[in-house]
Amino acid sequence: MKKIGIVVAMKVEKVAIEEKMSNKITETVYNLPFILGKINNIECILVQSGVGKVNAARTTQILIDRYKPEAIINVGVGGSINSELNIGDVVISKKIVQHDFDITTFDHPKGYVPEVGDYIEGDKNLLKTFYNIINEMEENDYKTKIGVIASGDIFCTDIKHKEKIQNKFNADIVDMECSAIAQIAFLDNIPFIGIRSVSDVPNGDNTSTYKDNVELAAEISSKILEKFCKQY
Repeated sequence: MKKIGIVVAMKVEKVAIEEKMSNKITETVYNLPFILGKINNIECILVQSGVGKVNAARTTQILIDRYKPEAIINVGVGGSINSELNIGDVVISKKIVQHDFDITTFDHPKGYVPEVGDYIEGDKNLLKTFYNIINEMEENDYKTKIGVIASGDIFCTDIKHKEKIQNKFNADIVDMECSAIAQIAFLDNIPFIGIRSVSDVPNGDNTSTYKDNVELAAEISSKILEKFCKQY
């Protein structure tokens, strides 16, 4: 049976996915509750990392060491920096980048990470499944795009900062964990994909928008994961 690891940052994201799991048991490792179960007969290990890249990286390595998943998926919400994406729309990671990693003083481009590079590519085989999912979606469904996720240890609210990230990295959505999870998966040679649904649009006042829409966005991203588990 195929086995995937699922990493989320927040409780609202965990709850949305846990509701779709059957045969659940919980194991605690280094004070992290890992929920083991199935989604559509795919064996899943779900864990909430906490917010930020360090928490995400730590949790991902523990997940790999303890449970040895065949693939890892990061599921959650993020801020749209693509003007064509609205609340609830989804980005699947073709590429992932750390927008706040900066060693340009050593003649590397912004976002470049030693031993990793600037962008991390989403796994091509996993992407094929998501392309199939997108092709089968109805016209009235939320928009789902294969694109670029940019991560940094900041909740982006500033319009100029949003535009800078979008222009520099051609990114579609920002979050605070995906690139760290992708980096650990890359270094451990494990297939990875990120799923992010839009909860807000950085505009100087998007904190309230986020609070109003985070549950909706978490539910939508969990539904995309559920569709993936039907076809994987």
